[in-house]
Amino acid sequence: MEIYAILESIVKKPIPQSYNPSESEKHWLSEWEKIGLFQSTTKELSEKEKFYLLFAFAYPSGSGLHVGHVESMTALDILARFNRMQGKHVFFPVGWDAFGLPAENYAIKTGVAPAITTKQAIDTFHEQIKRLAISYDWSSEIATCHPGYYKWTQWLFLQLHKQSLAYQGTGTVNWCPSCQTVLANEQVVDGLCERCGAAVVQKQMKQWYFKITEYQDELISGLEEVDWPHATKQQQLNWIGKKTGITITYQVQNQSGENAGEISCFTTRPDTNFGATFVVIAPEHALAQALAKTSPEIAEYVEKTLHKTELERQQEGRVKTGVDTGLMAVNQLTGRKLPIWVSDFVLAGFGTGAVVGVPGHDKRDFEFARTFSLPILRVVKAADGDISEITKLEQVQESEGVMVNSGFLDGMAISEAIEAMTAHLEKQGWGKRVTTYKLRDWLISRQRYWGAPIPIVYDPEGQPHPVKEEHLPWLLPTDVDFKPTGESPLQSSKEFIERTERLYGKGWRPEFDTMDTFVDSSWYYLRYVSARDERVFADTKQLQHWLPVDFYMIGPEHIVLHLLYSRFFTKFLRDQGYLDFAEPFMKMRHQGMILGPDNKKMSKSKGNVINPDEIIEKFGADTLRTYEMFMGPIEADKPWDVRAVVGVFRFWQRFYNLVFANLESKESLAIEASEPTESQLQVLRKLHKVVQKITQDFPELKFNTGIASLMELVNTWEEHDAVVLPLEQVGVVIRLVAPLAPFLAEELYQHYLKVAGTQAAPGFWSVHQAEWPMADPLLAKEDFIVLPVQINGKLRATINLAADNTLTEATLVKQALQLPDVQKWVSEQTLKRTIYVRNKVLNLVM
Repeated sequence: MEIYAILESIVKKPIPQSYNPSESEKHWLSEWEKIGLFQSTTKELSEKEKFYLLFAFAYPSGSGLHVGHVESMTALDILARFNRMQGKHVFFPVGWDAFGLPAENYAIKTGVAPAITTKQAIDTFHEQIKRLAISYDWSSEIATCHPGYYKWTQWLFLQLHKQSLAYQGTGTVNWCPSCQTVLANEQVVDGLCERCGAAVVQKQMKQWYFKITEYQDELISGLEEVDWPHATKQQQLNWIGKKTGITITYQVQNQSGENAGEISCFTTRPDTNFGATFVVIAPEHALAQALAKTSPEIAEYVEKTLHKTELERQQEGRVKTGVDTGLMAVNQLTGRKLPIWVSDFVLAGFGTGAVVGVPGHDKRDFEFARTFSLPILRVVKAADGDISEITKLEQVQESEGVMVNSGFLDGMAISEAIEAMTAHLEKQGWGKRVTTYKLRDWLISRQRYWGAPIPIVYDPEGQPHPVKEEHLPWLLPTDVDFKPTGESPLQSSKEFIERTERLYGKGWRPEFDTMDTFVDSSWYYLRYVSARDERVFADTKQLQHWLPVDFYMIGPEHIVLHLLYSRFFTKFLRDQGYLDFAEPFMKMRHQGMILGPDNKKMSKSKGNVINPDEIIEKFGADTLRTYEMFMGPIEADKPWDVRAVVGVFRFWQRFYNLVFANLESKESLAIEASEPTESQLQVLRKLHKVVQKITQDFPELKFNTGIASLMELVNTWEEHDAVVLPLEQVGVVIRLVAPLAPFLAEELYQHYLKVAGTQAAPGFWSVHQAEWPMADPLLAKEDFIVLPVQINGKLRATINLAADNTLTEATLVKQALQLPDVQKWVSEQTLKRTIYVRNKVLNLVM
């Protein structure tokens, strides 16, 4: 059944609607816009504590917002509103990653210029985001396709070029023959172009690069300064791929035993060299290329490799392929002759492009050896003492154990053996210590139209020169044929060529490639502070005040290249004196994916896409916001549940009815000075515990648990017959929900001001300008705690204790031993010791 058919069947049931979100939300949007609420936050620097938070640069697709956008935008909007109410100076800007292949492909398909379709998409996003009450500072809005933005992208290129960190070189690239452009690794899926599905090939091209490798060590050490998920840091480290090891040189012999030169292999595990049984070289290795000229089999294999990306070639568990060259490498340690193979699991750009195979102690080597029936030798005794023949992958010992069958290394632990073998190889002149990196310089050239032109011009002799800064922005021409031809579309622009000759001389021509869109999106966080000032890259005082970003939320798909490039730019600009910090994003978290009701990734073909506009139209933005925050932990993947949306809508109706009834009651003013009844006291205690919990939970993105506590408050209030609370406490309730449900909170707050006869200070009439409520410590105090009782670390029982108890450990142990659920497991005779963490846990050890 279609999800919206389910939704319609629910909506047709009568839903009490004392609060009409459709009318109210549109009204408050209009009122907030009139006064420019939260706009122009960078104009005047404040003495308040600053809080700069950022949502990942969004691509404005023609299909508009999806519910995944809503989740992450709402999470950050809650943080923005919460921190403003806590008195912080909040900067929450918005912008668009507007250049790129999707818009250009759409232009090719429709014949409509990407500048037009991109603007239309941005306009759609504008309306949808505002309808969600995302409190962006729209006065700082930017778009990468605007000349006032890409002028500074080009300026950044020129600064790198001055320092020889932007250079032209020849390298292997992923080439899509259909889209006719270079693709980044992440744009290639299973060997196919992510956009068009064509088979991708590897080819050599002259391209422009940024020398990110200049900062490779600092890109590693800088991770210690930031609060990021451990897995994200690890992905950065894996991409940089720093390895310390040794390059071992082997003599090469042909089939006749004659000397055929030598080959060098990089390894981080020289200790296992007694177990080496083969050598593997990358298809791009000079030796493989030379052999391909005389061996059709090797030539065919090298050609097939051109259709695979580096990421594919490195995938765990893929079937290993290769060709025997017929050559042998002589292992000086053992005299064993090692057959030399060509295989695509070895990369030319890592180490020397040649590796020595030790299949007993490397899983990829084991898989290769099993595929081609090569010997497998054990030279490490497993931690469990196993020294049997290695026949299964599970037996491969990669990092633990003691050396065996290894001559002078026998009996040594691996770490000791690595150093001993390294010293031995160096002494014999067979090896040299080296440090290698997997990180490669950033290839930024793209043979596409919709991007920032590379600011380079060529003289009549073909030598490159930087565009003069006074000619920035180096405008993207508009007289261009979008259809891919194998050459950069800018070559079809007469205006571009004429402009270059007019400014630089007859025979001069422009660079026709545009920049990788990662260049645009890897410095945008700096531009926000001077979004409308085209005279400077970014104002120094604004940079010093706002940067670095305090909190950043991005999807897990952006945790490698985008972050790496942003960090590179930041460090470079610091070295040039423009910045006084080295890391751009101090704290970062990732949102999970919202799945369809069928628990699968949303897609039009599956018919499981949720349109946020339809949810808003039926239930209001507050319901949509709250539901998405209530679905589960922000970082988890979560399936959409249409019925649960209705449940959240009903909750806000109940909440509104309770608060509105209190505001309409004559008692709320009269009881301000009187002693609360027991029912009032119970509700007030619950209220202030909820204030305390939400104050703790929201900064940690625990929105679902905070919302659950709000629901408990409503339940408690209703259980006590919707007892009337003092007016001041009703104000606490309203302010408490303002970050989560901004429209409903504003509606109730304005009614609250009228009832209280209070005139807010000029310019401070909105609930979102009010102070965050403080929990009353006496009311929020817990009456009792539940003490877990563990036996050998496993929970077996609990003890209820007064929150202010002063019971000793001995008394608690005595109580615990009297519990039936404890007596089944332990007694005074079998109890060996106890571990007590005050009011947290009691562990009885048998």
